[in-house]
Amino acid sequence: MIIYNVTTKIALAHEEDWLHWMQHDHIPAVLATGCFAESRLLHLFENDDEEGATYATQYLARHLDDYHRYIDEYSAALRQQALTKWGAHAISFRTIMRQLGSFVEK
Repeated sequence: MIIYNVTTKIALAHEEDWLHWMQHDHIPAVLATGCFAESRLLHLFENDDEEGATYATQYLARHLDDYHRYIDEYSAALRQQALTKWGAHAISFRTIMRQLGSFVEK
């Protein structure tokens, strides 16, 4: 499994609106590309400060080719939509990871 992780610091004054937009607009639009099987939205609650709240959005792709198709065909337009809507109120950085396994305590 390939995990495309987008970590975002959102200004506190815009946090509620940003969360609504993520859950009802942006994440569904990313999933609608067909490149990812699922997503997760996580709050990094120990990283909040007076400047903003920090969230990680993870998109899970079955194959690296799916991730590359997303980057090549869809990411520029979706990033531009976010930049147009939130400007400097939301600062993001992106990483890509490969899941090596899952472990459960017995």
